[in-house]
Amino acid sequence: MDGAASHSMIPGVPAASPQAYRDGMAHVAGHVHVVTTAGPAGSSGFTAIAVASVSDEPPTLLVCLNRKSANGALIASNGVFAVNALPAGAEGLAETFAGRRGHVGAERFREGSWSPLATGAPTLDIALVTFDCRLVEMRAMATHHILIGQVEAVRIGPAGPALAYFDRAYRPIPR
Repeated sequence: MDGAASHSMIPGVPAASPQAYRDGMAHVAGHVHVVTTAGPAGSSGFTAIAVASVSDEPPTLLVCLNRKSANGALIASNGVFAVNALPAGAEGLAETFAGRRGHVGAERFREGSWSPLATGAPTLDIALVTFDCRLVEMRAMATHHILIGQVEAVRIGPAGPALAYFDRAYRPIPR
């Protein structure tokens, strides 16, 4: 079958429209992260599900960020970011960094306890794990930026259940 087709050839199967894609992705569980940055351009952060390992030599990961977000310019200018994997029960923090509580920029750090690691990006003290990264590449892809970061430091946090997003709701993943 030709992968370039933009519509479904099977009766009853919806075409791969943006809405069909979003509906499909709602059936894919993802760990909830808060991605942060700090430096001369300022401090801020955002909530992300699209985080993945790229390589362990050198330790590298990627994060996807909507191109409409002001965080892209901050990360590009600061050259650093930290990926904080949220524990279950941190839904409020996820909502704050998703911009649903009206806080912007450095105001978002009023919630939680934060400390820097190697790059100076804020890291969440209760994160299950934090990856402190230097920005290696930022590439525009459709509606998003793909941020590729070389991991400069890793902090393993307290053990416990993780916070996931599935079927358009936060859900705990037991340990």
